[in-house]
Amino acid sequence: MITRTIHGKLQAYMHKQRALILYGARRTGKTTLLNAIAESISNVHYINCDLIDGQEAFNFKNKEELQYNFGQYAYLLIDEAQRVADIGIKLKAIIDALPQLQVIATGSSSLDLSNRTNEPLTGRKFEFIIPPLSTAELYNYEGINAVKSGLAQRLIYGNYPEVYLERNMPQEVVKEIAGSYLFKDLLSFQDIKRPDLLKKMLIALAFQLGCEVSYTELANTVGMDKKTVDRYIGLLEQSFIIYRLGSFSKNLRNELKRANKVYFWDNGIRNALINNFSPLDKRNDTGALWENYIITERRKLMLTNRANFDHYFWRTTSQQEIDLIEVENGEISAFEIKWNPEKKAKIPLSFSKGYLAAKTAIINPQTYLQLMLSG
Repeated sequence: MITRTIHGKLQAYMHKQRALILYGARRTGKTTLLNAIAESISNVHYINCDLIDGQEAFNFKNKEELQYNFGQYAYLLIDEAQRVADIGIKLKAIIDALPQLQVIATGSSSLDLSNRTNEPLTGRKFEFIIPPLSTAELYNYEGINAVKSGLAQRLIYGNYPEVYLERNMPQEVVKEIAGSYLFKDLLSFQDIKRPDLLKKMLIALAFQLGCEVSYTELANTVGMDKKTVDRYIGLLEQSFIIYRLGSFSKNLRNELKRANKVYFWDNGIRNALINNFSPLDKRNDTGALWENYIITERRKLMLTNRANFDHYFWRTTSQQEIDLIEVENGEISAFEIKWNPEKKAKIPLSFSKGYLAAKTAIINPQTYLQLMLSG
């Protein structure tokens, strides 16, 4: 099993009368992580809410029944907690009645579990995102040589655990995940009247990888109104399929103020949507794949480290640009991301003058590992 970095960090958040809520897309390894947690502790009650009897374990009517169901345990581990009706209210009752009990719950997306727990569990939960495998986790699993030699594989097929571990048929596995599981939570928990348009929109976003996204143009391309495009993009974000980067604007008059780019949490899912698994030397989107990979990997590292950060891109009306701006506790870092290390790349002078205190770096295949392995 590939050890998840978050596993070692959870201990610091336990036994503070708060539930630990683990979110993530399907098939990113949440159940495997929960099983690993169960094996590392004792006096555990593990409930799988994909099963009817697991859901029925929460049908208590009063404190006495609650105490009878859970009072003898030190840990309550709940897999797929969003399957339980009124789960937020029930977890609040458990936490309040049994302060010695540590609750750890997983949800395959934030769509339903977050909506059900936000208000009832205010002040009673810590939230964690479980993304596909990170470069740091693969480094700890197989070492530096495997990470370096497997870069092209990850850019094409992505970092889902079972895709990474499937040495012979990664294409088949990632296509199965993209086909069978990608929209499952969306269609289960949201009022999606035209799932065909949702997929069409996501494919359009996949072809615009690394580009500024116009909701108006996207609406015209897909054949839906702008408000629906905005809603669907929000739902896709909550499902951990995509995420948005806004434009960074603070000092300079000609900086873009309200632009957005869309990136994918996993390169393999993106390539499955457009059905293109060609080698890097036969693609015209290798630069975009590299940009998506670097920004996403950096995002994973910062989230796992519980860093106080925001990510942006930077561009001016005269088309000067920087791929990734990272603001951590008020400190600004600027990263220009280039696939070909032979091509000259530099940080625009207007940015350097406008943000004198900013740290800057050029990220290419020869330099990226330091950014991926240290916060």
